Amino acid sequence: MKIAQIAPLAESVPPKLYGGTERIVSYLTEELVRQGHAVTLFASGDSQTSAELVPVTDMALRLNPAVVDTIPYHMMMLEQVRRRADEFDALHFHIDMLHLPMVQDFIGRTVTTLHGRLDLPDLPPFYRTFPRHSLVSISDHQRLPMPPVNWGGTIYHGLPAEILAPRLGRGEDYLAFLGRISPEKRPDRAIRIAARSGLKLKIAAKIDTVDRAYWEQAIAPLVDHYPNVEFIGEINEQQKAHFLGQASALLFPIDWPEPFGLVMIEAMACGTPVIAFRCGSVPEVIEHGVSGFIVATEDQAVAAVAALPHLDRARVRGAFDARFTAERMAADYVALYRRLPGARTEAARLRRQRGEEAELQVVA
Repeated sequence: MKIAQIAPLAESVPPKLYGGTERIVSYLTEELVRQGHAVTLFASGDSQTSAELVPVTDMALRLNPAVVDTIPYHMMMLEQVRRRADEFDALHFHIDMLHLPMVQDFIGRTVTTLHGRLDLPDLPPFYRTFPRHSLVSISDHQRLPMPPVNWGGTIYHGLPAEILAPRLGRGEDYLAFLGRISPEKRPDRAIRIAARSGLKLKIAAKIDTVDRAYWEQAIAPLVDHYPNVEFIGEINEQQKAHFLGQASALLFPIDWPEPFGLVMIEAMACGTPVIAFRCGSVPEVIEHGVSGFIVATEDQAVAAVAALPHLDRARVRGAFDARFTAERMAADYVALYRRLPGARTEAARLRRQRGEEAELQVVA
């Protein structure tokens, strides 16, 4: 198939540091190319891909201090997508909602993965306005606040099987917290759980400007107070394998309706169990007693830390291999692309009118 992937421009694909959506777009794009599809990626110019790259901006917008408003750049990207839309059998958007009014002429070949939370009050009336557009959720729980819409399916994220090697032996006996410093991620819980468990806690996290006050007022004092806590800051993909792989467990003490939680499957790929609070997608991702423990309180989390020796890290990795590889994710998306009402029909017809080969191939 000829497939367009349309990525956010805030980060490169893949991102240099933090950026879950862009990382998934990269994994999906590379796996689709590996499977033999012709993929065009609309993204920032500093992206790295084996697909055809359409560089909309020179660099990721978050890294450009001259950028104040990201919307004009996304609208420029959408104009490029519109001009080339008839080239593709399927167009896959990862930018939430900006494009929905602009794709009505080729809506039968478009799908949008919703990567964020959907429990915000302004979203239901918007999506009721565009009921025909095919949407993908990244967990079943993510869908709950939405009005009736055209769900194409729930497709869980996946990672390349080889990107994070499992560590099955003894590590360095610390607990890991990886992600963002923000109130809904509850790093304060992680600090207290580690302190009560008598283990070191290493925090590798990004601090956004909007969360700077929370860090300074709520979390930095805790880091200073507890000698067992080490704040590392943002880490890159190469550092992540060691950071997660050497940990006894990943703490995922969230307090919000997490749409998916990519870090959970990154830990599982390393063979590292996850201790996660029962929120959002957690029960769909973690198999209690196999890939980690699902808890409701800090007391239960402390008890779960004590029970970690009962988990087999090989089974943790096995749970990842069974459900969360990029190969499985790409296969799920290709099956969805082929179910789109306009896929492999309108685009193929237009190419035939131009005398081009359809290049519609069946990939095993």
